[in-house]
Amino acid sequence: MTQRALVLVDLQNDFCAGGALAVAQADETIGVANHLIEEFRRRGDAIVATLDWHPANHGSFASVQQQPPYTTGELDGLPQTWWPDHCIQHSSGAQLHPLLNQQNIDERFYKGENPAIDSYSAFYDNDHRQKTRLDDWLRERQIDQLVIMGLATDYCVKFSVLDALALGYRVDVVTDGCRGVNLRAQDSLAAFQDMAAAGATLYTLNNWLEMQDQTLA
Repeated sequence: MTQRALVLVDLQNDFCAGGALAVAQADETIGVANHLIEEFRRRGDAIVATLDWHPANHGSFASVQQQPPYTTGELDGLPQTWWPDHCIQHSSGAQLHPLLNQQNIDERFYKGENPAIDSYSAFYDNDHRQKTRLDDWLRERQIDQLVIMGLATDYCVKFSVLDALALGYRVDVVTDGCRGVNLRAQDSLAAFQDMAAAGATLYTLNNWLEMQDQTLA
């Protein structure tokens, strides 16, 4: 029998309205997340959340590099966007959105703790030098199918999906549960195309729910 997990990517205050790195319409993803949480809990499937969890001196921060936010450079040999300071460990901005149904989350996974390298993916840092705990946690529970949504489409969602596929998971992406930074106007669209080309299946929430009902019929 397929073992499945819902992966909620970085639904944190700093990426939502009023946050340090606010993504347009990000708050609209919380209702989608809560609907999926309810569905997964009803079916007895796993629910996990990832969190950006940066030290205050993280090398990706524009303030640390003394560069304008959203410009680009190089961090430890990798291309890097310089971000506003965000999701600093234990800050209010790093906390999960207050309207998210957090009590039903089984486990949280933290990333971006190493100040020398950024970590978009839920599974690895940006150079695949070090893994998070997520893959081991899923494999211990024999989970082989993931449903992924969250923030932001063109960064942490995209790279989490691509790494999940490379690790051998089957991946569904709930598109209306994602919002993008869109430094370029088409970045989110291109990210969805990259995910689909790599093997992910893309659904709206309603289409995904309809598929589940058909499977049970």
